[in-house]
Amino acid sequence: MALSAKEIRETTRWQDLTEGLSIYEPATSKGFLTGEWRTDTPVVEWEKCRQCLLCVPYCPDSSIPVLDGKRLDFDYDHCKGCGICVAACPFGAISMKEGK
Repeated sequence: MALSAKEIRETTRWQDLTEGLSIYEPATSKGFLTGEWRTDTPVVEWEKCRQCLLCVPYCPDSSIPVLDGKRLDFDYDHCKGCGICVAACPFGAISMKEGK
């Protein structure tokens, strides 16, 4: 089970922080809730979504999960709200709302 952002902050000693908070090992992004950075949030209008999955490969944060060939709702723990998925959706099923 992954630690929450609060648990990570509370268990990380200042001596363990890297210079510039650089990451020196691969595949650590799942351990950080980068969705906290988001200022705009993508929203799916499910009645417009045709499950074409064209939005999935465009997401730079892999925040659009797919299960059994169908997209699920956004992984808001990691979505940074860039809006690329809005531009990628040919059916206008994704829009951005202000805030989290």
